[in-house]
Amino acid sequence: MDQVALVAFARALIDIDSTTGREQEVASLIARTLRGFGWHVDEQPLADGRCNVIARVGEPKVVLSTHFDCVPPFFPSRLEGSRLYGRGSCDAKGILAAQVAAAELARIAGRRDVGLLFVAGEERGSDGAMVANTWPTTSKFLINGEPTENRLGVATKGVYRGRLTATGRAAHSSLPELGESAIEKMIDALVSLREVEWPTNQLLGSTNYSIGLMSGGVAPNVIPASAVAELMFRTVGDYRDVRDQLTDAIGSCATVEDILVVPPITLHIVPGFETAVFGYTTDVPFLDTWGAPLLLGPGSVTTAHTDDEWVEVPDLVRAVALYGALLDHCLSA
Repeated sequence: MDQVALVAFARALIDIDSTTGREQEVASLIARTLRGFGWHVDEQPLADGRCNVIARVGEPKVVLSTHFDCVPPFFPSRLEGSRLYGRGSCDAKGILAAQVAAAELARIAGRRDVGLLFVAGEERGSDGAMVANTWPTTSKFLINGEPTENRLGVATKGVYRGRLTATGRAAHSSLPELGESAIEKMIDALVSLREVEWPTNQLLGSTNYSIGLMSGGVAPNVIPASAVAELMFRTVGDYRDVRDQLTDAIGSCATVEDILVVPPITLHIVPGFETAVFGYTTDVPFLDTWGAPLLLGPGSVTTAHTDDEWVEVPDLVRAVALYGALLDHCLSA
């Protein structure tokens, strides 16, 4: 697959709306393309008619993997100079195209011990990876693709996502003393978090958090009886330490419900590659049956999930060579 074909395949993937929950059309394109190249392809069923795509030509010792779902909103591809724009260009359809190109080079060269694993659902809880982890595999190494600026990952932070719920009592807003505002309780809870010294780690740095969702109340003239907020922590150790601090900080203002937990991980590295630590998480913690994990991909997380997501075409081309080098190293291990 030359540069023209690489970009064309990436654009074909990007131009399909595969925001999480809508992945089936792009999965079908991937499966059809790989079968056309001569790969044996399995479409592993998930809920709601979705699937993972698993491909091989023999018994894989090394598997290249990434996800094909994207965050909203969808927007199609466009090529401007050396930049390929579009939802998924960076995270992670451009990566997927580069992995297919590298795997194809290995297959054409006669390798029968390279496989491909492409999953749905990474952006909303990794349900595709969890199901993929039940697949019988001979793989000893998993080369996962996320935007790392073509650097090899040393470690990634974990995730703790929690839902706060505050409860009050409804009343007419002209008589606030008869009610109890759940929104004011939630505000107090969230403000209290600014004073917490969250855990730190020498390798991964500091725990950080964001308030991603908030809702509450029914009308402007009603004292709100309920309020909800969802928080996303990027963790550097045991999530339970963060949860304990969270619970202590908010006191009786709200209750805490666990929504998602992903542990921080350290990764397999290879001499001669530029390395970095990353503050995001990946599917890797849910794919532990697929072998020792490596992490590398073109593009920067600073453009992922943005309104003008893009990747440099030369970085896609370089990623093909880097994936090839990692395949060679792992296959000779």
